[in-house]
Amino acid sequence: MRNTFGNVFTLTTFGESHGEAVGGVVDGMPAGIEIDTGFIQAELDRRRPGQSDITTARREADRVELLSGVFEGRSTGAPIGFVVRNTNQHSQDYENLRCLFRPSHADYTYHAKYGLRDHRGGGRSSARITISRCVGGALAKLALRQVGISIVAYTSQVGDISLDRDYTRYNLAEAGHNAVRCPDPEAAARMEELIRQVKAEGDTVGGVITCIARGCPPGLGEPEFGKLHAALGAAMLSINAAKGFEYGEGFAGAAGRGSQQNDMFVARGGRIGTATNHSGGIQGGISNGQDIYFRVAFKPVATLLREQATVDIAGNETSVTARGRHDPCVLPRAVPVVEAMAAMTLLDYYLLARTVRMQ
Repeated sequence: MRNTFGNVFTLTTFGESHGEAVGGVVDGMPAGIEIDTGFIQAELDRRRPGQSDITTARREADRVELLSGVFEGRSTGAPIGFVVRNTNQHSQDYENLRCLFRPSHADYTYHAKYGLRDHRGGGRSSARITISRCVGGALAKLALRQVGISIVAYTSQVGDISLDRDYTRYNLAEAGHNAVRCPDPEAAARMEELIRQVKAEGDTVGGVITCIARGCPPGLGEPEFGKLHAALGAAMLSINAAKGFEYGEGFAGAAGRGSQQNDMFVARGGRIGTATNHSGGIQGGISNGQDIYFRVAFKPVATLLREQATVDIAGNETSVTARGRHDPCVLPRAVPVVEAMAAMTLLDYYLLARTVRMQ
């Protein structure tokens, strides 16, 4: 099982949904970075359960404990170990799943691969494991601040309610003012109502998260097998429930012509830029200095609070009705996870670029 992300800046995670704790070790953090523990905790708070009536009712404080790699408020360059304790597990809610495979979950595939599985809340495949990603991402954001790189994500679609694809039309700060994390207040209200509706029906709904990285210098990424957009895609598709990734104009751009899609080069203030940004800030697998923007599609949560047909471990046909506390829509809590994976990828590739130039 591969539990480590990254090349120079790495995150190794551990823990299960209903185990004692979730945590990890970050290695490759540059030394001397001011470690704002309040910021790290705030990033976790954006992901934690029980924050509104459109998320799971599980109540967890998700308090992070930094165990190493920090001295007098700054990173030392040594590995940063951390842990977040689990305190509000209701493992009995999952006892009926011990010998059943939930539709569209990782239950069957984990059993097929390992011969056993932790049925309590999904075990290692639970979205609770993304806690470690948010801590690693918060640390990466602190380092990226030093070089002027910022990252922001928002919910751009829930079900059939979607925003215009052009992120420049919105005040992205507005996304922090509603439970669904959408920068359009009117659309946000409709999205929240839709989520409440499907929740009342015992159903779930999916959507899309848009992410923008600003301030990335040109030159991040490798021209062949380490393309920056490929690394971002791999990072995003490693998130629970992620089903699709596109950057720049993405699939919509396939309907256009080259004369419409090409980004013409211009000189601005003594620097080379582009008049448009259909490429999404990446050309030839390498950043070009423009905003990097991409979209991640998330499927509806697989856990339905209604009866579904399935089979047991012996292959006998049966049915399952989920119990416990679950998200009717993953989007609101996935926004900080998308930002975290983007931050770790960009810091990793920034450090890789510095290494190449030193040779």
